[in-house]
Amino acid sequence: MTTNRTFTMIKPDAVQNGHIGSILAKITESGFKIIAMKYTRLSKETAGQFYAIHKERPFFGELVDYMSSGPIVAAILEKNDAVAGFRKLIGATDPTKAEPGTIRALYAKSIAANAIHGSDSDANAAIEGDFFFSMLERF
Repeated sequence: MTTNRTFTMIKPDAVQNGHIGSILAKITESGFKIIAMKYTRLSKETAGQFYAIHKERPFFGELVDYMSSGPIVAAILEKNDAVAGFRKLIGATDPTKAEPGTIRALYAKSIAANAIHGSDSDANAAIEGDFFFSMLERF
């Protein structure tokens, strides 16, 4: 079952490089409605909790260090078939393989510093959105 909501996070590299406005503009110009958003910084502990699914992978420590290295922007987005549509908008994880005009093709530096996160399934979108936003913070 597809839903109309997804979760995204503008990562520390894109925030540090001043791309928040450009990325949010691309998101809204693509028809997504931002229904919850916050500018925050993850502690190493919080980043480790968010990425716990990867804790056995060799890159886990680097990922936690990177995601706690600076501020991020977390948001819940709404649009028909949101997860699939947003994955298409952000492009491939490897920005050298991302379609021209996608967010990662435009703003990512590398596979590790790939500018933006997008949920990979409806179930994960709900879990990830709930991780950052309580019911009191969303519409």
